[in-house]
Amino acid sequence: MTIQVMKQAIRQRIIAAREQLTAAKRACLSHAISERIANLNAYHTANTVLAYMSFGAEFSTDEWVQQALHDDKCVLLPKVNRATNELDIYRVSNLQQDLAPGLWHIREPLVERCAKINTLKEVDFILLPGIAFGRDGARLGYGGGFYDKLLARLKNENPGCRPALVAGTFAIQLVEDLPQEATDHKVEWVVTENETIQCVSD
Repeated sequence: MTIQVMKQAIRQRIIAAREQLTAAKRACLSHAISERIANLNAYHTANTVLAYMSFGAEFSTDEWVQQALHDDKCVLLPKVNRATNELDIYRVSNLQQDLAPGLWHIREPLVERCAKINTLKEVDFILLPGIAFGRDGARLGYGGGFYDKLLARLKNENPGCRPALVAGTFAIQLVEDLPQEATDHKVEWVVTENETIQCVSD
């Protein structure tokens, strides 16, 4: 079995399990995860945070992003650039006014309302999406490679820059021995509704 086949099997299994959670249960778990992330020291000391807007049955990031805005953080959100197949980053200040559904119906910054950020060197804290995570920090995304490319770009721009890499996820998305490739980036913290896991960073 190839690593791609293994990854796809895990994706299908975890997505199915996640979608079995009721909306009320997801909301309850998401609240607990958001509170844990907001209690991280790395969050408290961060000035600029790169977040994402959740969709479907993902851990809901809305509460945490609103908290970051309330805490006067500089909040950045991604928008898929279909020409480059990479993520463009914009600063947002109001989730109701600055966002609209984009690719895959994920809420994205409106370019006419938000300032584009051309360098990532100011980013202190990154909240990363994913389908499955390992206790060692391994991350399995949706397969597009958007965030792996973004993290590679960040390292190239400023080799000394090491923002905190954090994942918020339901406990059911934790997987042992998650297959990884050379282009995959690990996270430093995996936060579930039950625990905050400090991973060994690569």
